[in-house]
Amino acid sequence: MIAAMMVATISANAQFEPGTFSLQPKVGGTISKVSNMPRLDFYNLRGDNVDVGRSFYVGALIGGEAEYQLTKIFSVAGGINFALQGCQWDNYEIKNGDNREKLKDPRLELAYLNLPFVANAYVYKGLAIKAGIQLGFMLSAKAKSSDEIKYKELDLDGTIESSWNVKSQMKTFDLSIPIGVSYQVPTIPIYIDARYNLGLTKINKDGDTKYKNQVFQLTVGYKFAL
Repeated sequence: MIAAMMVATISANAQFEPGTFSLQPKVGGTISKVSNMPRLDFYNLRGDNVDVGRSFYVGALIGGEAEYQLTKIFSVAGGINFALQGCQWDNYEIKNGDNREKLKDPRLELAYLNLPFVANAYVYKGLAIKAGIQLGFMLSAKAKSSDEIKYKELDLDGTIESSWNVKSQMKTFDLSIPIGVSYQVPTIPIYIDARYNLGLTKINKDGDTKYKNQVFQLTVGYKFAL
């Protein structure tokens, strides 16, 4: 923010006049993981214990924000969005002759209703850096996977879809810090926003290990004056 103020004194110019409100409906996606989440122990039908590595979960986001322009440089905004985030593990496949077993898309899906509040500093025409705080409320938590199995000896050939409700093991409230940049296209009111939400609170109820959300989000919206 200090760097933004230094640049702003020379060249910054906000798109909306001071004292005006604007609304920004937006849609986009998330790329997320849960910090300190362990690797997945997978027990397959052949009797092997398999250590499956972690990967990023890709989800969706929809919502909107209302912004108030304090000066030509600074503004504040508050919003609401529905976001799918969580973590995922790598696919794993084992073959033994004609037999095959594949663990596909093992993941933890977390649905949140988020309330972000950010301060914006317009460092150049339409370009802003932002930081603030976000209140998150967990709506659902599910562990999911697909297991493709082909075992002649057991007369098994098909896909098993698994889903477990694990919300009871999770905390409802999540607090995070959003940091990012946004850009409003000069000729049309299209608004591009990129943020990283750093989770501050432990999302799991039990255990000493603290699992925390880490989410990157990219959205595109339409900004218009109220």
